[in-house]
Amino acid sequence: MSMITATSWVPRGFAAPFPKKYDFDDDEYERISKLAKLQLDDAKEDLEEAEEEKKNKNKPNAGSGTKMDDEEEIDDDLKEYDLEHYDDDEQDADGGNMAMFGNLNKLVFHENGEEDPYITMDKNEEEEDEEREELQILATDNLVLAGRIEDEVAHLEVYVYEDEDDNLYVHHDIMLPAIPLAVEWLDLPVGKSNVGSNGKGNFVAVGTLDPDIEIWNLDLVDSMYPDAILGQGAEDAANADKPKKKKKKSKKANDDFHVDSVLSLAANRHHRNLLASASADKTIKLWDLNTTKCAKSYSYHTDKVCSVAWHPTESTILLSGSYDRTVVAADMRAPDAKAPRWGVESDVETVRWNPHDPNFFYISTESGMIHCHDARNAPSDPSASKPVWMLQAHDSSISSFDINPVIPGYLVTGSTDKTVKLWNVQSTGPSMVVSRDLGVGKVFSTSFAPDQEVGFRLAVAGSKGAVQIWDTSTNAAVRAAFATKVPDMKVGGKERLVGLEEADTDSDSEEGESGDEEGDGEKGWESMEE
Repeated sequence: MSMITATSWVPRGFAAPFPKKYDFDDDEYERISKLAKLQLDDAKEDLEEAEEEKKNKNKPNAGSGTKMDDEEEIDDDLKEYDLEHYDDDEQDADGGNMAMFGNLNKLVFHENGEEDPYITMDKNEEEEDEEREELQILATDNLVLAGRIEDEVAHLEVYVYEDEDDNLYVHHDIMLPAIPLAVEWLDLPVGKSNVGSNGKGNFVAVGTLDPDIEIWNLDLVDSMYPDAILGQGAEDAANADKPKKKKKKSKKANDDFHVDSVLSLAANRHHRNLLASASADKTIKLWDLNTTKCAKSYSYHTDKVCSVAWHPTESTILLSGSYDRTVVAADMRAPDAKAPRWGVESDVETVRWNPHDPNFFYISTESGMIHCHDARNAPSDPSASKPVWMLQAHDSSISSFDINPVIPGYLVTGSTDKTVKLWNVQSTGPSMVVSRDLGVGKVFSTSFAPDQEVGFRLAVAGSKGAVQIWDTSTNAAVRAAFATKVPDMKVGGKERLVGLEEADTDSDSEEGESGDEEGDGEKGWESMEE
């Protein structure tokens, strides 16, 4: 199994020209030791709980007159590992310690590598230069971040997209603790990397099935652990070397950290130290990246909160959508104030503000609908919500939705029906421009590039584990629809679709790949103004 669940772009000019290799110094060793100890303690607690449950399950009924020996209650598979004496020191025949690193006294040390007879390769500066050049990222390159799950192993892949050369390749990857559900790029140094920085950074926040949010430095290759953790794991790691009473991790919703999967992340581009997160624990958390602590917790919804988005100009207004079939636009400065609320016909999938006219926002739903609302016309009752227009974009769930940040009125929807559709929103409503099956399987992520130079580029990924970068300006229908909005648009040329590898051609993916389904100007929407 291989699938990509979330993607995000990094604007040009933020990535370091020459990313650094991970430096395992004494401070980093101490930090990682604490994190590793925390994970080991959690694993031991899980094992103890499992053994306790088994004992209770095998415990005979009262009055039965039978008694089970403790040795018989231990699983046979665990017996051979003798876990009770796992940490005991072993000795070899000479009386030496056979534990890990126990034979250090027998090792021979050399003052420099040249005196070691086992080192046969001299330091080659040319090879180092070649390795450094391989890691180089040009100012004209974009990074594309993709959260992948493959054979039960989760990681974040950092792609380099070279637009002029039609090239996409994996620069490096980052191991993750669980399936990634949300990926958000940050331009602020976080955690230990904030020391001595100039306030500019290239980081990523990752939300997974686990409740903790991990933050990684994208300019550092081969890191072992995140630069910062937002959640209960961070507090436990900081106190890992302090004696404490044994206690289970909290699973009850609270004001300090999430206790369930993190479904959405939104970085505030005006107040760069603020990060909003939405969780399956029904809460929204506001994090201060300078302190890596939760600044405030909000409970606007009665079910899982699946999407959050900051207002483009009113920097304290946060839009949130939930499985309770409502959307809330709340001012984070007034948590106790009654926030305007809109209702939809099914579970919310995604919420987005219109960056070109912030008075409007969009909602995509599980039933395949797109709603456009005017934020100035909030209903007194969510059930009485009246959208500006509604669009039946797909017959199945709209798993991804995005608005082009450069070109007004340019929308994209992706669905579990395996199709990607481009839409032109005119004054009279939306019309479909083109529908495509790009061979990525069920579409889980669609995101437009953030830079003016590559404004028509669209990253698409899904259940088949492939990332495709589509230059939509090379499509004839797109050129016809947006030529007036982008006067200097190039006309003609072969359609460009750049991917890491060719998509599989199994029978399941062949459906709907017969080419473009161009929009003919017919409106798949209902005007609510009539």
